[in-house]
Amino acid sequence: MIVAAKRMHQISEYFFSEKMKEIQNFEKNGLKIINLGIGNPDLLPPYGVIQKMKQASELKNANTYQSYIGIETLRNAISNWYKKIYQVDVDPKNEILPLMGSKEGIMHISMSYLDQGDEVLIPDPGYPTYSSISKLLEAKIIYYDLYENENWLPRLENLSKAKMMWINYPHMPTGATISFEELEQIVFFAKKNHVLLVHDNPYSLILNKKRSFSIFNVKGAKDIALELNSLSKSYNMPGWRVGMIIGKKKFIQNILKIKSQMDSGMYYPIQIGAIEAMNHDSKWVEKLNIEYLKRKKILWDICDYFNLKYDRNSSGIFVWAKITDSDNNDRIWSDQVLKNYHIFVTPGRVFGHNGKGYVRFSMCCPVKILKQAKNRIFS
Repeated sequence: MIVAAKRMHQISEYFFSEKMKEIQNFEKNGLKIINLGIGNPDLLPPYGVIQKMKQASELKNANTYQSYIGIETLRNAISNWYKKIYQVDVDPKNEILPLMGSKEGIMHISMSYLDQGDEVLIPDPGYPTYSSISKLLEAKIIYYDLYENENWLPRLENLSKAKMMWINYPHMPTGATISFEELEQIVFFAKKNHVLLVHDNPYSLILNKKRSFSIFNVKGAKDIALELNSLSKSYNMPGWRVGMIIGKKKFIQNILKIKSQMDSGMYYPIQIGAIEAMNHDSKWVEKLNIEYLKRKKILWDICDYFNLKYDRNSSGIFVWAKITDSDNNDRIWSDQVLKNYHIFVTPGRVFGHNGKGYVRFSMCCPVKILKQAKNRIFS
């Protein structure tokens, strides 16, 4: 009998993968489900990206293996983008590693720095992939609590020393933002305790009323920090998988040892498309945010109907809302909305113990579809 590796017992199938099967079964029976659960941007990328990719696909050698570290012009574009967006200087030769999506970067970083039994600090609530990959590597997870009444920020005085710490601001799933002083305090904690601090930063351009921060805005952060970023949300390129790790040369070289065993470089036309996207100015982001705000307001109306509590100043592509009923079981609430209105909303417990009693709505649906969802509920 062939059995799976023991480490597989530490994880289950990704929640959204399982839920999509359930939704497909509903639709096979003639029920049209409106999916407000998954953060899968539906809008087009900036004008010119697709055209550039089409042209690049016809070039000689476009179909061949590419460099593990991306083409030079892509790394230069990322460096220029970091300067433009975050006012951070990044060496394109030594401090940038393009990725096929930032999600794979979570695996690459973890494999590079976590041995069995190493302690890793993970936010609760937080992105589930931090936990699942740490479990696969048999690292010891130490969850640190985030609470609404503390603006979803860590209590640094309660944190124990660990080898690695994950942070994510603007925060997913809550949309909470962080000030420079608060970010500075986290960097100081990491430096003092010799912790590898990893900032996952894909939402900083979406409905963010504050300045967009990189971890490297904090002086000395490169000594102990890495940053993941992505074009999936900022430029509507999720399926093309364009991400990046930013960090000092030593960190990048270590991570490259892992990455080079796992892929053979990013498809050349996608790299060209990424360059075109990052060359767009702030007007592109402003236009994108106008559209997301229209969507967000419809979701606020739905939340108001259900008497859910939410923060109008949150960032990112989700609305995170608290169930105010005495029976605030988020899983049951989500199942009832799916059953009664054929609308899927993510229960907050997916993101950790402290997500219980909350639900998450995605803005990745056209206004027309969101109005349909609202009409189903209000009728």
